Amino acid sequence: MFVWAVALPAQQTARPDTQGSSSSSSSNPDETAPSSTVVHRGVQQTGSPISLDTSESLFQMAAALNSCGYDAGLDNSLPVRAAVRSDVAAAIAASPAAQASQTALCKYVADHALTGAQDLAQYVSLALFAGPPPELALSVPETEMPPDSLQVVEVLPLLREFAAQTQLHAIFVRHRAAYEAATEQVRGSITRMLLETNIYLHQPVSSYDGRRFTILLEPMLSPQAVNARIYGNDYFVTVSPAMLDAAAQSASVNAGSRVSVGARAAGLHMDEIRHVYLLYSIDPILYARASSTARLQPMLKAIADAPIGFLYKNDIVAFTTECLIKAIEARTMDVGFAPPAKTAGSKQRTESDGYNASLADYERRADAVRRRQVALDVLSGWTLTQTLYDKLSLNDREGVGLKESFGEMVYGTDISFEVNRAKHTTFFAADSPDLVGGTVGRARAPKRTLTAMDQAEMRLQKGDRSGAEELADKELVAHPNSGEALYVLARVKLMEGDPQAAYDRFTQVLDVSKDAHAVAWSHVYLGRLYDTQQQSNRAKAIAEYRAALAVPGVQADARIAADNGIKQPFAAPKRTAADSDAAKDDEELDPTGKKQKESYKPTEEARPR
Repeated sequence: MFVWAVALPAQQTARPDTQGSSSSSSSNPDETAPSSTVVHRGVQQTGSPISLDTSESLFQMAAALNSCGYDAGLDNSLPVRAAVRSDVAAAIAASPAAQASQTALCKYVADHALTGAQDLAQYVSLALFAGPPPELALSVPETEMPPDSLQVVEVLPLLREFAAQTQLHAIFVRHRAAYEAATEQVRGSITRMLLETNIYLHQPVSSYDGRRFTILLEPMLSPQAVNARIYGNDYFVTVSPAMLDAAAQSASVNAGSRVSVGARAAGLHMDEIRHVYLLYSIDPILYARASSTARLQPMLKAIADAPIGFLYKNDIVAFTTECLIKAIEARTMDVGFAPPAKTAGSKQRTESDGYNASLADYERRADAVRRRQVALDVLSGWTLTQTLYDKLSLNDREGVGLKESFGEMVYGTDISFEVNRAKHTTFFAADSPDLVGGTVGRARAPKRTLTAMDQAEMRLQKGDRSGAEELADKELVAHPNSGEALYVLARVKLMEGDPQAAYDRFTQVLDVSKDAHAVAWSHVYLGRLYDTQQQSNRAKAIAEYRAALAVPGVQADARIAADNGIKQPFAAPKRTAADSDAAKDDEELDPTGKKQKESYKPTEEARPR
């Protein structure tokens, strides 16, 4: 299973001093981590931008969940997991106070259970914001935390009591050597993966641009559970090594980053870790060219029916990033057979000709395997992967790096062709076994039941305003404070040319919604409304754009829109009869309505920023 979450914009990256980590190792096996460290949300970090760490805060959270019945992956976990569970069980059995604290804690966990991987993910997310034991104090205000962690934030007092009664800190210290051994088990494979990825991308191995990529090792979690998080400039992946037999352990020593689909090196799902590292590496390249990527916006309407997440259907930068990652993964995947070996020192022409012929045959067969994977990606909704794969193939032949070529790759894309390709693609069904999911390159996408607001979003994307409005109205009858429904209605009102009604609903979204995407975009739309009044209120518009940037979990599309709004006032594009269907999307519409019959006066009641 794999869970993805995005939280905290770049400006919110507080790093309080703490001691919440047991070990830290640089991605370079020959590099000794500096003794001075900077700590971020209970996770110790070295001076290196890439590190392998453990966190005592995460350990205590995971140990508590194990005590409350979290048994996933127990059979192939490292022995330290069973040993810690035994120590915790003994401490509980020996103390009535520990038994009482366990009962209270486990009741809370049961009352806040979610389905699937999201259940564990909310606690992992919270642990990354918890400072060192015994306080486990939040390192940022609750208003700056991701929504999933806020769902279980009240577990912290119960966890503090449970940790004190069972002496979890002493148990952690007792098993520190096993954690260090687990780190050594995976360090070599991770280092090779990072180095080979950097070589392919033509990027420096140790460049530091203010961002960090941290792999957190926690053996108390299931080896099948991989969680990825972005908090401002920090990229986290939490993983747990699997128990390997002697043969597998020996094989892992020689494992590189180009492992086959589903394969593991050193007991880790290396494909999934590499996917997040590719995101870490590619993000600044795409964000620096976000305005160029925006020209691909018409593709979003063409993939409205694709079986991919709503984030990718609404954020062209996120969609392009995922397609690019999949193209890179296809270019570097293990095709199942080795290239021909060239005889060292051979100078005979016949031998050279034979090698060249064998190499050409290998390249042909390998490309066929890779293109079959790309075809699966396209049928899974990642329609831009094919074009990006072809452009990467050309880059590889010419030895050009992604950073130098990406702008040309985007500008050279035939948007009409891509839109037409997407429109005529019969995508896999959501429950198809062949579906290639998002976030992890080769992970299967779980079947997901669409909510009423999911369906409303789909109808809105297709231009069915009345259908979307009907679903949103029904949702508000059942849940009067539904921020998602209010957000849909606000955009419907924009499309209908009723700016006052849109303003009122966007304001309500800010009052009741905890959804980062809806809140951030509501601020953006409010800023645009202020910009496009007959008498523009630029100061209030800028305040709204800045408020959008400050929303925890703000996504790339809203961030780009807010940045653009701060740079210059929003001006609605003029429409002509020749405008394409893509121009009908609500984001592109004049936020005061195409008719502009009258001005409006936004109410001035105060609301929290």
